[in-house]
Amino acid sequence: MSWIALLLIGVGTVDFAHALIDPIKQIRWVPEAVGAAALVVFGLLAALFGRDLVAVVVVAVIVVLWGFLAHPPQGSGRASRSGAPLALLSGAIFVGVLLAPMAGDVAGPVAAWAEEAPWAWVAAARPEAVLLAFGGLLVQVSTGNVVVQLVLDVAKVANPLDGLAGNNLKGGRLLGPLERLTIFGLGLTGSIAAAGLVVAAKGLIRWPELQSFRSDNREGGDGPSINDVTEYFLVGSFVSWMTALVTLALVIT
Repeated sequence: MSWIALLLIGVGTVDFAHALIDPIKQIRWVPEAVGAAALVVFGLLAALFGRDLVAVVVVAVIVVLWGFLAHPPQGSGRASRSGAPLALLSGAIFVGVLLAPMAGDVAGPVAAWAEEAPWAWVAAARPEAVLLAFGGLLVQVSTGNVVVQLVLDVAKVANPLDGLAGNNLKGGRLLGPLERLTIFGLGLTGSIAAAGLVVAAKGLIRWPELQSFRSDNREGGDGPSINDVTEYFLVGSFVSWMTALVTLALVIT
C-alpha cells in the first residue's frame, strides 16, 4: 500500500497548493510540480528504490495529470470534463489496490520516525499505515472539496444559492474538511459509531436552514426551492462523507 500512500500525498499536496495559489493568481505547473516533488521526496525517505522507484515516477505522472484535469483554467469548461479526473483518481486507486502486494515495505527515515514517535498508536502501527494516514489527512483537508465539486459538476447539480446574498451554504467549503477530518480521526481510533454521530449532527444542524427555503417560508416565493437546495446539500454531503470513509478504509486495511 506504499504506492497508494504516495498517491494520496501527491494528490493532496497538489490540491492544497492550488487552494493557496489560485485565489492569488493561477500559475500552471507550480502546484503540480510541488505535488510531484512531495511524493518523490517521501518515496526516497521511505527507501522505495528499485521497482518501487519506477512506481514512484508513474505515480508522479498521475499526480501531475490530476492537477491539470481537476484544476483547469477558469473559463475552460470544467463542468464538461469533470469525469476525467474522477476516472483517473479512482482508476489509479483501484490499480494501486490490485498491485499492493507488489509494493515495497516502507523503511528508511519514515520507518525510523514511526518507530520512535512519541505517540503509542503511531509506534504500534506499520510504517505503511503511518504514511497512508498522513496522505489521508492531506486528502481530507484539500482533495475532498475538489472531489465533491467534480461530482456535483458531473451530476449537473449546481449551487442554487450562487450569486445570492447570504449564501450560508458556502460554509460547507470550510465545514467539509472539518467533518471529514473528524470522521477520519474517529475512524482511526476505532470510534466508527462516534463518526456516525457527526453525520447525524450535521443533518440536524442544517435542517432549520433547509426548511427556510420552503415556498411558504419565502417572501413572495422567490429564490431557489427547497428541493434544489436539499439536492445540492445531500449530494455534496454524501460525497464528502464517502471521501473520508474510502480513505479510512484504505488506511485501516
